Amino acid sequence: MSGRRTRPVRLGPRAIAALVLISAIGVVAFGWPLLADGTSGLAHSEDAPWLFAALLPLLVGVVVAMIADSGLDAKAVAMLGVLAAVGAALRPLGAGTAGLEPMFFLMVLSGRVLGPGFGFVLGAVTMFASALLTGGVGPWMPFQMLSMGWFAMGAGLLPGPDRLRGRAELLMLAVYGFVASFAYGTVMNLYGWTVVPPLGSGISFHAGDPLAENLVRFLAYCMATSLGWDLGRAALTVVLTLTIGGTVLKALRRATRRAAFEAQVTFDAPDV
Repeated sequence: MSGRRTRPVRLGPRAIAALVLISAIGVVAFGWPLLADGTSGLAHSEDAPWLFAALLPLLVGVVVAMIADSGLDAKAVAMLGVLAAVGAALRPLGAGTAGLEPMFFLMVLSGRVLGPGFGFVLGAVTMFASALLTGGVGPWMPFQMLSMGWFAMGAGLLPGPDRLRGRAELLMLAVYGFVASFAYGTVMNLYGWTVVPPLGSGISFHAGDPLAENLVRFLAYCMATSLGWDLGRAALTVVLTLTIGGTVLKALRRATRRAAFEAQVTFDAPDV
């Protein structure tokens, strides 16, 4: 009998199409104020219900497409639920403390093991569950769901999912977690920055100003308001990945094998 290494769940064309669509909607949702003129007004808080209404069925669509393309069953959905619950429970542990959020470490490792499609759904569902758990429901929630979905999906897109193991894999995941933690904070800043009323300072958003000028202000805004939080998040993700990441990866891969997420074991014909 011969087996195969545990590999992330493969994406079929329908799942890829759903992820592309949901990501395109997310890019528009985050970025449209930068291209709006000064008389259009900002309505990110009014956008949120529409974005949330579009996000939920598309998330379900990604799961259904992956099940249809890969032949997965209810065990896959159950595993997503368990990981989302664990991630939601981890988030409050560091909330309000210099950006120390251990859930980001779990999202990196889960995205690596489960693949980009499951990673995206897991990140979004985890953020939704944590918002319900902590009372953090607000117009920012669908934007957080998108950002965390992209964060976990990126880990699933890293190279060598079925070949790279050991210290080299942990180092790659640690580097990704460090960079992506800053990217998450930057993307969420793009939401928050455009809803804060202009204060007449060099870091405020001004609707209708040239894009280049607003981007310079945005960079200054990130440096002034969230750099410390992003650094704390990135540092904790790196430390947890390098210290206990190997153990967690083994546990996740063992669980996926038992859930039969990967190709079935094949039997070699005996030598004659």
